[in-house]
Order: sequence, then C-alpha cells, then structure tokens
Amino acid sequence: MNVYQKLNAARAEFHTQKLNKSGHNKFAGYKYFELADFIVPALQIFEEVGLTSVIQFGSDVATMTIVNTEKPDEQIIVTSPMSEANLKGCHPVQNLGAVQTYIRRYLWVAALEIVEHDAVDSSPAVKEVKRIAPNDNARELVSAEDLVYLEELSVQVTEQCSVDPVAAKQMVKEQNLDNDQMQALWSYLDATTRRKLKEVK
Repeated sequence: MNVYQKLNAARAEFHTQKLNKSGHNKFAGYKYFELADFIVPALQIFEEVGLTSVIQFGSDVATMTIVNTEKPDEQIIVTSPMSEANLKGCHPVQNLGAVQTYIRRYLWVAALEIVEHDAVDSSPAVKEVKRIAPNDNARELVSAEDLVYLEELSVQVTEQCSVDPVAAKQMVKEQNLDNDQMQALWSYLDATTRRKLKEVK
C-alpha cells in the first residue's frame, strides 16, 4: 500500500477503537479527546499499518510528517499554525510545553480525522454573572485550555465594554461560566472594565 492507503487504513482502524474522552469544556458542556486519551492506540495502529510520524515545531508553523516506513520517500505532511500560552505562575519553558502539547493534539486530530464537538454550533445556556473580585490565584483553578479561551474572551469583553457595557455583560453571561472560570476571567479584565460591568443593571 502507498502512504495514502496506509493512512486511510489507520484512520479506519482507529475509529473502531472505544476510547474515553477525558477533556471537558465547561463553557458548552461537551467532552473532547485529550492527547493522552488516544496517543498510545494511535501509535500502535501506525506501527501495524507501516507508518511513522515526526512532529516539528517552527516559529510560525508546526508540522507532522507521516512516513511510509516501507517507502520513506512517500510522505504526507499535516500542518498547524503555532500559538502561545500565558499560564500564571509558569516559566516560559512551561508555557512552551503547554503549547506543544496542544499543537501535537491538534495535528493528530487532523491526521486521524478525529471527530470533535463543533464549538461554532454550540449554544451554551445563559447564566447570571456573579460579581467577583479579582483573585491572584484564580487562574490556577481552571485548566490551561480554559485559560486560553478566557484570555481571548477578556480581550473581546474589554473592547465591547468600551462601546456598549450592556452588550459586554450579555457576552459574559452567554458563556455560562462557573465560579472558578468567572474569577479567572475577572483577573484578566482591567479595573475600568470590571467597574463598567458591575454598574450594568
């Protein structure tokens, strides 16, 4: 088989596996595969069909090269843009490790056509915003993936709040955040934005 046939065979075999999703997105209420949930069976299947993979990280793009072990010149390359993490209390190298773990997961998801929840179509329930003061330890209470989302959300909320605080507060309500997530979000917002949100009735 050529490299494309082998990859299709690997995908077909992978999707016969019964794997548990340990990741949990609290915003939209769905579970997803973390890297540890599928990496071992994926590697075993690759070995069975005669494939191997090499992942490399560049400054802008990460690549996963899938190689036909019987004909190494036959290769398929999967790419993903690089990102960054800013986890509170972590050294730069720890943030780098978090990014690489996420990117590895996304490359494998693309390579094996792993089906994930479509967050774009998700419609989380509305939940009342709690008035919570910033907490220096707030970001330590939520997952790294949640922190990435919350930091991006804080930028959108801040921009919206400068124009329309009512709409900004509604934006936060629609995320259906739990107490820990709300504290973490609050820690990303500046004092002016927090004050405007609190003033909204």
